[in-house]
Amino acid sequence: MDKDRILIVRCGEVALKGMNKPYFERMLTERIGKRLKASGFSADVKRHEGLIFVRYNHEINTDAIAGEISKVFGVASISPAVEAKSDMDDIGRVAVDFMNTLIAERGVKTFKVEAKRADKNFPIESPEIARITGAKVLVGCKVLKVDVHNPDVKLYVDLRHDGSFIYADKISGFGGLPLGTNGKGLVLLSGGIDSPVAAWMMAKRGMLIEAVHFHSYPYTSPRAQEKVEELARIVASYCGNFKMHVVNLLPIQEEIVKNCPEAETTIHVRRFMMRIAERIAAECNAMMLITGENLGQVASQTAEALVVTDASVNLPVMRPLIAMDKFDIMAKAQEIGTFETSIEPYEDCCTVFLPKHPTTKPKLSKIQESESKLDVEALIEKAFESREIIDIKA
Repeated sequence: MDKDRILIVRCGEVALKGMNKPYFERMLTERIGKRLKASGFSADVKRHEGLIFVRYNHEINTDAIAGEISKVFGVASISPAVEAKSDMDDIGRVAVDFMNTLIAERGVKTFKVEAKRADKNFPIESPEIARITGAKVLVGCKVLKVDVHNPDVKLYVDLRHDGSFIYADKISGFGGLPLGTNGKGLVLLSGGIDSPVAAWMMAKRGMLIEAVHFHSYPYTSPRAQEKVEELARIVASYCGNFKMHVVNLLPIQEEIVKNCPEAETTIHVRRFMMRIAERIAAECNAMMLITGENLGQVASQTAEALVVTDASVNLPVMRPLIAMDKFDIMAKAQEIGTFETSIEPYEDCCTVFLPKHPTTKPKLSKIQESESKLDVEALIEKAFESREIIDIKA
């Protein structure tokens, strides 16, 4: 394969990992390679001196391959680049060709050169590399002028021992950490706006995810579950394929309504959800539970309610959205592509048997007293055994 195009991939936070940096770089390189292969791109992915280089041929669309890489957590930015030998004559020649292409494609009129000398043995320092390159571009590209304050293009020269790279664009990635560097979590995935964003945010921190979804069929429709499956597929487009455990919560909800005070219904339902999720987490080796709860958003998300909910399980509960403004959560949902699906008007199990006046400051002792009227373990076991497991693929 004629690998005559190149992308420079920068690692962002990975670069701060000290002694563990090679491990994170290796994981990120593997993730990029796997994503490109799964997306049908043939490319050579290698890391070198703190950067990752992706080489591919002219048949592959640069925007398409860069778009796939930008979704890999751990990637800070991507630059389509051209290569030159590490001598000033070749750098100047390649820079002139590069700028002439930008003039033809974008109508560029002004530019500025910024240089970085990674090879400290090279006899010319960075400011002088920039000055010499700029002078050669002015000679070779007659229509261009230098503008150091507001140029149409910043021309970057990255000079290294075994070759130099010239580029102009920096395509932003999501940053974060490579998937698989921070264990696995089980997300309680609903059809709302919040939980898909919570799953995405934990995956961005390097955590592999699995999901559990609760429904109340026939009070909730099959179309409502299809909506959640679509949300899961969107999340999977960032974090890879995963399993979603689907549990019918209706038998438990009916027992709660028959035996517990109406105002406590929501809290009891949440505690059962957490217990079932904990059972599933133990089976799939998830280290923690993940929810989209946001402090004070609804009655079950007051500080008191969250404390009572957490008391039902031993696993830690991660709530990445806990202090976020709702509008910020909505903006993030729009950014990652889940918002339009989340707002489709289908039923949610949490709205079934919703009390008119739910308790907002529950006491654990009272909740436990009410639960004593239920066969908690039998209800959990039945729900756990009757679940459906769906393979979610991006």
